[in-house]
Amino acid sequence: GDLVRQLKESQAPKADISRAIAELKKRKKQLEDKEKALNPADEFNRSGLETLLKQRFFYRPSFSIYGGIAGLYDFGPTGCAMKNNLLHEWRLHFVLEEDMLEIESSTLAPESVFKASGHLDRFLDYVVKDLKTGECLRADHLLDGHLEKLLTDKNLENERRKEIINLRAKVESLSLQELGEQIKKYEVKSMVTGNDVSDPMPFNLMFGTEIGPSGGTNGYLRPETAQGMFVNFDYLLEYNQGKLPFAAAQIGLAFRNEVSPRSGLLRVREFSLGEIEYFYHPNDSKHCKFDSIADIEITLFPKEHQVSGKPTRKLSIRKAVNEGIIGSECMGYFLGRINLYLIRMGIDPKYLRFRQHMDNEMAHYATDCWDAECKTSYGWVECVGCANRSCYDLKCHIKATVNVVEVVLSKAKVGKTFKGDAKKIMEYFSSLDNDTAEKYDAILKDTSEIEVNIDSKKFAISKEMMEIKRYKKEIHVVDVTPAVIEPAFGFGRILYAVLEHNFRIREGDEQRSWLSLPPPVAPVKCSVLPLSAKKEFEPFLKQIANGLKIHGISNKIDDSAGSIGRRYARTDQIGIPYGITVDFDTINSTPATVTLRERNTMQQIRIDANIAPDLVSDLVKGFITWNQTIDKYPLFEGQESTK
Repeated sequence: GDLVRQLKESQAPKADISRAIAELKKRKKQLEDKEKALNPADEFNRSGLETLLKQRFFYRPSFSIYGGIAGLYDFGPTGCAMKNNLLHEWRLHFVLEEDMLEIESSTLAPESVFKASGHLDRFLDYVVKDLKTGECLRADHLLDGHLEKLLTDKNLENERRKEIINLRAKVESLSLQELGEQIKKYEVKSMVTGNDVSDPMPFNLMFGTEIGPSGGTNGYLRPETAQGMFVNFDYLLEYNQGKLPFAAAQIGLAFRNEVSPRSGLLRVREFSLGEIEYFYHPNDSKHCKFDSIADIEITLFPKEHQVSGKPTRKLSIRKAVNEGIIGSECMGYFLGRINLYLIRMGIDPKYLRFRQHMDNEMAHYATDCWDAECKTSYGWVECVGCANRSCYDLKCHIKATVNVVEVVLSKAKVGKTFKGDAKKIMEYFSSLDNDTAEKYDAILKDTSEIEVNIDSKKFAISKEMMEIKRYKKEIHVVDVTPAVIEPAFGFGRILYAVLEHNFRIREGDEQRSWLSLPPPVAPVKCSVLPLSAKKEFEPFLKQIANGLKIHGISNKIDDSAGSIGRRYARTDQIGIPYGITVDFDTINSTPATVTLRERNTMQQIRIDANIAPDLVSDLVKGFITWNQTIDKYPLFEGQESTK
């Protein structure tokens, strides 16, 4: 632009000016294309999907009759069934297929666990405060919202626009100092009040509590399920006969005290998490099943491309590992398996990419991390994180559990004093944790005895009866500390992304919305619909429904009022892939026949009622496709009997 102005002012030849203008237009077009690639136009009908989800009770805000609490949601029958299907398929795809060791650990843990893992000191978000109202705001979200608003200015200079776009791409990875600098540079204020905000400050995301009535032990609700597997590593290794590699898995609730929950299920305070810990020898990062996924092509967004503004790159996992883009076969193998799982669940491959964390956004425990991100109307959303945790957690827990404080009682003195109660007193003191032992030690410095309550009976234990011992004890005795690959799945985010990617509007009918959910994840697999409310239909309805249940196929009988077309629309709305209709030909023909309808194509075939449950089961389980089915059975055009 400056060059064109200079040429015009200097009255340069028209040919030179024309060439400069052509080059300027070319560069503007390149910049516009880059902006569109970074921020593609959102044409998705989010309000239509949200209306459907509310009407059919997939999920709703918790405690809404009391005003609700941000970041908490209740799942209705359809949402609960769909989520359970995601979990079931996850277990089949990972736990069963990979011979993983599944455990279930406590959601509540003592402070010492999270002190050792680093969460107490480093599991943080950065917040700012509205200087007048005192409201806390998440700093990176506030900055991003302000930058987004700046981009709406049509008079914004191109260089400034380019700078803002590049900053938005990495805003969540900024350090505390960098956030503060950018907030001052762009004069960011509260989006709600317009007030000035404070400098960013750290905020720990864990929910704290006190364990027990005395409040002597601090605890936290877990922000991830991983620590339950790390602290049980010794037992898992023993169960696996002392052999590496092996994988542990766990599904459960996790809790994070988000500063500003938003975007529905995408940022919540309580959520279902599925995590895998693959333990392997640190000097051998090959995977025995790598070849099974090596030639799968996935879309990668390496950190170098993010920094330099380059686009994503699609290539095979084998090539990515060979080029050093993906650090090891182990990491590559799990990225491939994650890719297969998400696509099977209904994620559109066009809107799926694997983005590598930049160095300054890496979790405190990770040496490398890739996020499986799904494009939604809210932008690119992390649905699965796959981190190389190296040996971090196991080393921390080994180091953290060596100091032991123990109260040792004199068996002779306790027996002489308490006689029949001596045994339970000895058992009580032998099971004390470190914190309680420390508390008793402190009490005995100021008094000659301590009082304890055991089975609703009080006992005074004198100083002469006990001794406080302190020593170091190695809990883990291993020749090598394994490295760990950790895929972590946020099922709420996956569920929402699947819903967006499968939301449809019937052509020619803007009011008829439906979900093209794959059969494995659909909340109900088959509907059973009577064409009439006559009693003659009931035996056939029960026979077909029971036959489906024997195969483990969830089904729903819809005998409500309304035309068959309206009932088909209702079943399509919650993503039921198949529908069996009992009509007049069913009760008038021998053998009895029914129609089977496929949701996406709305095509129907006519089949023997006795084989209908078997065929639906084969379709749902993927043993046969719909195209193969219509090759075998002719398409149904219309029933012969009408009464």
